Amino acid sequence: MSLLAIGVLVSVALVAGGLVLFTALIARRVERILPACGQFIEIDGARLHYLDKGHGPAILMIHGLSGQLRNFTHSLLDRLVTDFRVILIDRPGSGYSTSGRSSARLSAQGQLVAKLIRALGLKRPLLAGHSLGGAVALSVALDNPECVGGLALIAPLTHWQEAVPAPFRSFDIRSKILRWIVAWTVATPAAMLAGSAILKAVFTPDSPPRDFPTKGGGLLTLRPGSFFAASSDMVAISQDLPNMIGRYSTLTVPIAILFGTEDPILNYQTHGEAMKHIVATSDLELISGGHMLPVSASEKTADWIRAVARKFAIS
Repeated sequence: MSLLAIGVLVSVALVAGGLVLFTALIARRVERILPACGQFIEIDGARLHYLDKGHGPAILMIHGLSGQLRNFTHSLLDRLVTDFRVILIDRPGSGYSTSGRSSARLSAQGQLVAKLIRALGLKRPLLAGHSLGGAVALSVALDNPECVGGLALIAPLTHWQEAVPAPFRSFDIRSKILRWIVAWTVATPAAMLAGSAILKAVFTPDSPPRDFPTKGGGLLTLRPGSFFAASSDMVAISQDLPNMIGRYSTLTVPIAILFGTEDPILNYQTHGEAMKHIVATSDLELISGGHMLPVSASEKTADWIRAVARKFAIS
């Protein structure tokens, strides 16, 4: 091997090592700023982080892709805990939850959620899922309907779509090894450089709150584990969602859907009206707004959830 080739390899190794060190330091700093805020329970080798607040009929809420439970604590939780017992969870691999032996497949995440419901002694709670969390909630209702009193789906992913929304294209990495390499090298600095633009794209046409990186947990996406989990979640969607669509007509739990008509991430016609067409008994409510309704339209979302819980007689 020539001296030039050796020099190139050494340079690459130094750069990669520097990126790994930088990523680890940023992750540690973020976790000091935003530590775990709930409690933990181990299910099938997964250590699930959840927050349990309030009293009354139970609502269990599931966040979307690249999110975590602070997406709900930012604006929505305090509007509901006066009337309900609200349980927020970090999906397996997201936030402060680990996935253990479980895969990122919708069916696997749904099974863990069903087991969490049983472990917490919840009696048919209202299952509220936002975005990808809506698909996980649907998986629970399909495979474990006895665990669910009703579904409240907020801007949910319900149908397969070929085009990956622009803010999430960096997650489209099929190779697990490459996903890990990207997570520990370039993902964190890239997210720091493009963070404001990505946040704006996810919230558009609404404006992201200035405190979302802290109060809404946005900074947690800078950790390598967050990138790896989000990428794993996204590439696993195709393994279960097409089959789930064929089973929607068998759903027995009541369903309500809330969508923003200007949602640039998941189109209300493709994912809301199409679901209404398959499950005619489901309710679809459209409001003005984008994808991040639990934050950008928290009051409307809370009022809607409250009305859905009453209609479905969640007790």
